[in-house]
Amino acid sequence: MFNLQEHLDGIYQQNPEGEPRPLIGITANYEGMDATLRYAYYNKVVEAGGIPVIIPPVNDRHVLVNTLDRLDALILTGGADINPLWCGEEPSPKLGHINSKRDLPELLITRLAYNRQIPMLGICRGIQTLAIALDGHVAQDIPSSTIKHSQDADRGELTHSVTLHKNSELYRLYGTQNIFVNSFHHQAVSAPGKRFWVTATAPDGTIEAIESTEQKSILGVQWHPEWLDSGLPVFKWVVRKANEFHMAKDLHSRIITLDTHCDTPMFFHQGIHFEQRDPRILVDMHKMQEGRQQAVTMVAYLPQPKIGETFSQKVDTSWMKETESVTPFAYANAIFDKIEDIVKSNSRNLSIARTPQDLYEDQRKGRRSIMLGIENALALGHDIQNVKHFAQRGIVYITLCHNGDNDVCDSARGCNTHNGVSQFGEKVINEMNRCGIMVDLSHAGEKSFYDALQISTTPIVCSHSNCRALCDHPRNLTDDQLRALAQAGGVAHTTLYAGFLRTEGEATILDAVSHLEHAIDVMGIDHVGIGTDFDGDGGVRGYADASEAIQFTLQLLRRHYSERDIQKIWGGNWLRVMSQVQLSK
Repeated sequence: MFNLQEHLDGIYQQNPEGEPRPLIGITANYEGMDATLRYAYYNKVVEAGGIPVIIPPVNDRHVLVNTLDRLDALILTGGADINPLWCGEEPSPKLGHINSKRDLPELLITRLAYNRQIPMLGICRGIQTLAIALDGHVAQDIPSSTIKHSQDADRGELTHSVTLHKNSELYRLYGTQNIFVNSFHHQAVSAPGKRFWVTATAPDGTIEAIESTEQKSILGVQWHPEWLDSGLPVFKWVVRKANEFHMAKDLHSRIITLDTHCDTPMFFHQGIHFEQRDPRILVDMHKMQEGRQQAVTMVAYLPQPKIGETFSQKVDTSWMKETESVTPFAYANAIFDKIEDIVKSNSRNLSIARTPQDLYEDQRKGRRSIMLGIENALALGHDIQNVKHFAQRGIVYITLCHNGDNDVCDSARGCNTHNGVSQFGEKVINEMNRCGIMVDLSHAGEKSFYDALQISTTPIVCSHSNCRALCDHPRNLTDDQLRALAQAGGVAHTTLYAGFLRTEGEATILDAVSHLEHAIDVMGIDHVGIGTDFDGDGGVRGYADASEAIQFTLQLLRRHYSERDIQKIWGGNWLRVMSQVQLSK
């Protein structure tokens, strides 16, 4: 039918013209003077329900970053060998044709997509790109084998079997342990690296598939599913993950995502570049942007001296202007001065927020926000007037103690010096109530917790505390404490410190979700949140730094939490308490 108007009429018969679908980027090959792509790739994406977009091999940073900002998933396609120099190796005599036009752009886009948590599917060369870009290793030529992996058969011909691991995503897709695939390669992943595990092998042991060890939506296969009818489940997988990711991105653009506790300022005096992606810290501007995290509360952390120690012996004061007999009060103020200097240097993209209204204003103007807190009321220097001083500096909460009793209260790791909150501590809590500063009871002993709950006239918070029912640690809260906290209108925020998540074995993002869900079961959805403790030993596989914040949202979406509930978890509950505390002054 060669009538354009009739084709247009067919589109405009419905409103909207087409249903929303995720945008799937597909890396193009480079041949001679042309960027090319086999039609099977984009046809399979369309068949699976995605919108294909072809990505040319360009390594310009503006092109790469802006492309990734618009994508919901990325497919790395097959093609020529990758130059072994990218792996620090000299070329083997069996190395095939390399394609220098593709190598750098694809390695860059893979690493950038990984940092941005974008779902990825690697096919043939693409699985090798995943490995090389993410610290794995590729054999330049598969060692002698009983299987011919580089076939001369038709692209759609099944040429050998692979065995799928029963705990793999591929096994869940196909529902069987053995499938047949096509095979057109002489290289393969030889070591997946720590970010991946092997989920499929050929009968000769050749690695045929890898998947993420970090609960991320990344899958690589050595065969070419785009040519196979049986390959559609793999493309439906990437489209489904792209839909999830799009939903999470959209959600983060509408709500405040607030991490209520990090210790990153401890490292600022070491020449940290907060405006860069600095590998020495877990929270910086790039990682917050990659994780689509709007705000973080940065604390001035003050370690508690032991008997016989001075505070100056506990901290590095070499970066301070005056280092002789440094007091906790002076140290905390110096940290806040440093934070303010960093914010001033990056004022176009970063701001200090002191109220919930400030957070929403920053979000509207496209800025990330830092809120200020104190970890250990030792910073007050046993002077009640300093509560007002810190309130005027914009501090939103004070954690009453750390690991060890202080003059305010007993710690969960203390010696029961006061049998709870001291007389001075009661005055501190009253003054915090008067000045609109939230009382934070993370680190407090159980008696201190209940004392403070009774003394405070406003709801209290636990900025980074987990559930003792799941991990028996004195720093964690019992179910009775959680119930009492909720009854008083307060909140408890799940933290990522491994020792507070489980007593043995490696803690992961799944453990953090379990603690959050237990707190919800005990307290209700209106009394929970997230306080990572990043740069204070917080961080687990799957949520290791701020760039992975959106991974927590993805876990919640997979468990069918509503947008309203996720908004509450990501700071809505905390901001409700903050507003109540600040309005009561």
